[in-house]
Amino acid sequence: MLEAEVRKAIRDIPDFPKPGIVFKDITPIMQDADLSNKIVMHLKSLYEDQGIDAIAGIESRGFLFGYPLAMELGIPFILIRKKGKLPHKTISYDYDLEYGSATIEMHVDAVSEGQRVLIHDDLLATGGSAEAAAKLIQKGGAEVVGFDFLVELEFLKGAEKLRNLSDNIRNLVAY
Repeated sequence: MLEAEVRKAIRDIPDFPKPGIVFKDITPIMQDADLSNKIVMHLKSLYEDQGIDAIAGIESRGFLFGYPLAMELGIPFILIRKKGKLPHKTISYDYDLEYGSATIEMHVDAVSEGQRVLIHDDLLATGGSAEAAAKLIQKGGAEVVGFDFLVELEFLKGAEKLRNLSDNIRNLVAY
């Protein structure tokens, strides 16, 4: 079963990036081309008949499976990046973090009015980055049709924050 393979590959790193946090390290998945391909094919099977017009990936780990999924589905991939990282004219969205604030951006021509966009990232924790990405997509005139995550940390209740944007929230592995 794919979930068991992914769960086995994810490595726990205690006290990273600070004491008390157990970091879910997905880099061992990247070292396993067969498992990575299985994940992309699984995601393709979930979304190929959903009428999705584009996939948006959140910097940077949302690019790891988001872009290959977009290629498999034959649809555009939208890069959502931290402020100042994209070379063309951008639109931005400011949001609050636990300690401070952040700004994310995408190119002004990344989405079009009414386009149906799936947001992908590697991890759903508190939901702040995914919510901000959704608001940015909406600001560009597109519709958020769902969220896809490799891993969800359910105890942080990030999905609850996203439900007002879409009920279509999926993960491959939950802790």
